[in-house]
Amino acid sequence: MTDKKSSLHDAPVRTRFAPSPTGFIHLGNIRSALYPWAFARSQGGAFILRIEDTDQERSTQAAVDVILEGMAWLGLNHDEGPFYQMQRMARYKTVLADMQARGLVYPCYMSVAELDALRERQMAAKQKPRYDGTWRPEPGKALPPVPEGVQPVLRFKNPLDGSVVWDDKVKGRVEVCNDELDDLVIARPDGTPTYNFCVVVDDIDMRITHVIRGDDHVNNTPRQINIFRALGHEPPVYAHLPTVLNEQGEKMSKRHGAKPVTQYRDEGYLPDAMVNYLARLGWSHGDDEIFSRQQFLDWFNLDHLGASAGRFDETKLRWVNAQHLKTMDDAALSPLVAVQLQKRGIAADERLPALCGLFKDRCETTVQLADWAMPYYTDVQPSDDDRAKHVTEVIQPAIATLHDKLAEVRWDAASIGTTIKEVLAAQQLKMPQLAMPVRVLVMGTPQTPSLDAVLALHHKETVLARLKKA
Repeated sequence: MTDKKSSLHDAPVRTRFAPSPTGFIHLGNIRSALYPWAFARSQGGAFILRIEDTDQERSTQAAVDVILEGMAWLGLNHDEGPFYQMQRMARYKTVLADMQARGLVYPCYMSVAELDALRERQMAAKQKPRYDGTWRPEPGKALPPVPEGVQPVLRFKNPLDGSVVWDDKVKGRVEVCNDELDDLVIARPDGTPTYNFCVVVDDIDMRITHVIRGDDHVNNTPRQINIFRALGHEPPVYAHLPTVLNEQGEKMSKRHGAKPVTQYRDEGYLPDAMVNYLARLGWSHGDDEIFSRQQFLDWFNLDHLGASAGRFDETKLRWVNAQHLKTMDDAALSPLVAVQLQKRGIAADERLPALCGLFKDRCETTVQLADWAMPYYTDVQPSDDDRAKHVTEVIQPAIATLHDKLAEVRWDAASIGTTIKEVLAAQQLKMPQLAMPVRVLVMGTPQTPSLDAVLALHHKETVLARLKKA
């Protein structure tokens, strides 16, 4: 670490996402990855992934796996990392020793019981509860005798006067008086460093230029800025994002029903649709609602981040997903639908891209697309109600005629369409009178896209066998 002042603001953009693996990552969390990723990409910079796993009691490998899996699924690829704080302990301790040698930190022997008593006295006097500097060394000050057998914490000597000021890219100018901040514990009695200290060392070592994170961190920022400056470095540019609320208006969290990001993948959402939807939860480009990943990166900057909380709306998410489904290339869509079919024990074939093209306008998710594909790979069981309503005795002779004529024709949509029209004319029927019972028998539902296209994608023998069941 150096005393020399260094400016990051003219350096190439370097952003980071630094989740704690103490619970699964949900959409509110992942939005805090999306914006720094997008900013780094839009500026030709680097995006760093850092796992802040110092809370060993609550951190789990399963939570790390969901972070990595969720980011990979969304295409939020990192350029460096993942770095794990627990693997950087030697580095933190080196910096702590350096700070001790330079008088920037001091040992504090105040016990938890003494701290609790101090807070109670302060609250009774209607004062802000805070550490009172008992063990802070000052010229001419006599410190209490060091108690035997007590391992001290290390506290950072926060400046006593002046203010911490920064221009937040979301909140605007923020100013906090130093006399509102007490001396932060930066190492526990066993010597392990604390969160706010590790973050600063990491951001310095990783040359982070922009910190884009949730506004639940805003109270940490003045403390971190003071540590940056004590270590001879200018802090990065900060952008504190407003909270993402759930549909009930509460902060999105596991406790309030938030789902792991990977569950949206399993439920049939598209990565680009999720990026589109999440981007609009706190950023805008005019009135544009639907845009591609590339458009988002072309348009993204920190000047259009919203200052008010975004509210998650699953209905809107499904609509956004449907728009992306409609425009997605069938060949690119079919492997995603194939995955959904595999979960049901179905192996798709070469017809799947065409099936995607035929049915995607009716779907909001790849799960729904897989539902439409199912009759092409498994038997159908029309409901008794649909059979009774549509496959009546009156229409059965026309179905039998259609069966016999289809058995003789070339199997493509045009030939099938011509044959259906011939049967309608001969039987003096309107299209719905024949098409709906045929759909019920072949697809298990009376409503489908154009009947000739639906039948053409089936194997001929399958259609004939199902018509026979009339």
